[in-house]
Amino acid sequence: MSFGPVCQQCKEPLQIDGSLVDLAPSAYDMIVATLPSSPTADNTRKQPERNSSESSSASKAAWQRSKSSTLSDKPGVALSSRAVGKQAQRSVLPNESFVLLQDSVIRNIPTSPSPARAKKGVSKSQSNLSKEGPVVQTEYRTLEQDHASPSPLSHHLRSTARLLNLLSTRTEIDHPLCAECTQILLTNLQRQLDETKKERDGYIAFEKEVRKERERELQGLTKEDAEKKIERLKQEEVFAIEQLKEAEREREQLDLELQQLELDEKGLESEEAEFWRKYNDHILAGEQQTAQMATLRAAYAAGVATLEKLERTNVYNDAFCIGHDGVFGTINGLRLGRVPGVPVEWAEINAAWGQTLLLFYTIARKLDYTFENYRLVPMGSFSRIEKTTGDKANYELYGSGDLHFGRLLHNRRFDIAMVAFLDCLKHLMDHIKSQDASVDFPHQISKDKIGDVSVKLQFNQEEAWTRSLRHVLLALKICLKWATNGTNG
Repeated sequence: MSFGPVCQQCKEPLQIDGSLVDLAPSAYDMIVATLPSSPTADNTRKQPERNSSESSSASKAAWQRSKSSTLSDKPGVALSSRAVGKQAQRSVLPNESFVLLQDSVIRNIPTSPSPARAKKGVSKSQSNLSKEGPVVQTEYRTLEQDHASPSPLSHHLRSTARLLNLLSTRTEIDHPLCAECTQILLTNLQRQLDETKKERDGYIAFEKEVRKERERELQGLTKEDAEKKIERLKQEEVFAIEQLKEAEREREQLDLELQQLELDEKGLESEEAEFWRKYNDHILAGEQQTAQMATLRAAYAAGVATLEKLERTNVYNDAFCIGHDGVFGTINGLRLGRVPGVPVEWAEINAAWGQTLLLFYTIARKLDYTFENYRLVPMGSFSRIEKTTGDKANYELYGSGDLHFGRLLHNRRFDIAMVAFLDCLKHLMDHIKSQDASVDFPHQISKDKIGDVSVKLQFNQEEAWTRSLRHVLLALKICLKWATNGTNG
């Protein structure tokens, strides 16, 4: 914790200047002699003490305002105690030596001054004490006692405190002060001095005018000149009154115009507010419509993409996938036919015939085509074809590998069903050609043959029968492609 002196205004700690270390009584006398007389004594002789306190408080208040305005002109500048001390050492001007005396603390006072110097200083101080009064004489007697029996620490403290108290009692400002506060005080005093000089110059000029006016009055005027002057002044008065009335009338008119303009301004402000409200509503509505339009466009683009995808998608190709596996024609992976080296189960063949009949039935229904002599009955592995004319017999479109006498009869009915299927296919091919002559079927149908091979199983080789079934699937694939085209069906 620091017990050193602090500035009486900003309360920042101060650093003692080196010039006060060896302060002799003679220097003390010189400082006291340069100080003004005590404000209390002057007020006792000249005016009451209340006026002095009011002037002192007014001066201090002016100084405080000047300090606050000066600090406000430098925003963001906050000096620390160390920076204040350094500034006090660096920024002292030659004509501000008293600032160092006010910002310092005596540290190194010599333990015993020379007798001759002390005696001389005491004599001078006594001569000054006789002029200053009993209070100062008491202070000097205390100073002499301190020099007679000095104690370094107490002597420094008492000398510093006495000097600062003397400065505070002789002036209107509390001491000590830091360099920054002193600079603010000097700026305020300089401004007051400039204002006082301006005021003095005004008084001097006014005094000159008064003197000239008195000289002119002393010279005197004749009665005629006075009457002329009075008449001229009356005319000027009448003219001035007329101008004043005219100015008042113009002012009233301007006031009326101003009121009207204020009313017009209020109306325009209300119209402007209404305009901006409608404008904002319009902008919001436009943004909403733009967002809605963007949403609709995105939905439209997505719909178009989906439509194109759906148009390219053929569900019949997915439902009835026709291909080949070696020498076999396949539908949905089921082989249709048999060869000696590759035994195919009759269950697979029957299932393939069921898919083939279902595809044939689907194409006919899509084209809205009705067969004249037969009716297709797709029933999976047990599909059949019914004859609609004559004896209206049913022919099974599936075979069997059982070895018994009835197999011959069953295979015969199976052959009749395949021939009936081929007849129906021929009629459908002719119908498609009548609708679109550009459709070309590579294998023509003639009775029980498609191309150059028979579709019958009895009395036929298995390779030829398998090839004929492959031709049947190829013809159905061409019919399906034409039926599922966008311009058909």
